[in-house]
Amino acid sequence: VGDFLRKELDETSLKKTVMVVSTSDESPLLRVRACFTATAIAEYFRDQGADVLLLMDSVTRMAMAQRQIGLAAGEPPTTKGYPPSVFALLPRLIERAGRTEQGSITGIYTVLVEADDINDPIGDATRGTLDGHVWLSRGLANGGHYPAIAVLESISRVMTDIVDETHQAAARAVRRVMAAWAQVEDLVNLGAYTRGTNLGFDVAVEMKPTVDAFLRQAMGERAALEETRTRLLKLHEMIHGAETRLRGAA
Repeated sequence: VGDFLRKELDETSLKKTVMVVSTSDESPLLRVRACFTATAIAEYFRDQGADVLLLMDSVTRMAMAQRQIGLAAGEPPTTKGYPPSVFALLPRLIERAGRTEQGSITGIYTVLVEADDINDPIGDATRGTLDGHVWLSRGLANGGHYPAIAVLESISRVMTDIVDETHQAAARAVRRVMAAWAQVEDLVNLGAYTRGTNLGFDVAVEMKPTVDAFLRQAMGERAALEETRTRLLKLHEMIHGAETRLRGAA
């Protein structure tokens, strides 16, 4: 916590930040209460007309604390040892974020999953409540690709409400390229892929380095939304151009 305060927050940010800390060596009751206390503080500022960013690390640790409480109270263990009270508690906490007439709370909740299992019960229950999720890939991180976001496993359920059709079409084109690459990657690595057998695969093989370059961002690098959108639309044009050229060469 001290490192985060010193390294990530400047003096201006600190003046607008409230931190609620409950470390893993504290009692399960305190760890659960810390999450609800932070949410209550965010609600206070939202009701004062502010737009609040609520960061919670992590929902999984809160669920583990509630598991200890539930099992101690005699609840039966269900999915992966979590008692029913855990799954009742998650929406009570998470659904308090959102917009009202006074202001808004944008909640970002981290979830730690066992063995990178996308169907982990806490992750699954959380995804069903939130407006979207960003999946971080250990494989991408090991390969030095940062931010290590697995685009195909990530989703936004509000994207269609906040960006225009041109933006959506460009995003779909990039996802198509990445999905095609995921299917053909093993063949390419083994040297068994033959160009010209599948147009989508040909485009993916050609565009993969360009897509990766677009998705990489250094820790200190800043990119405005409009700048990123412009680069995305240009990437869409490049993908379309590659499709047209490779179709003509087939």
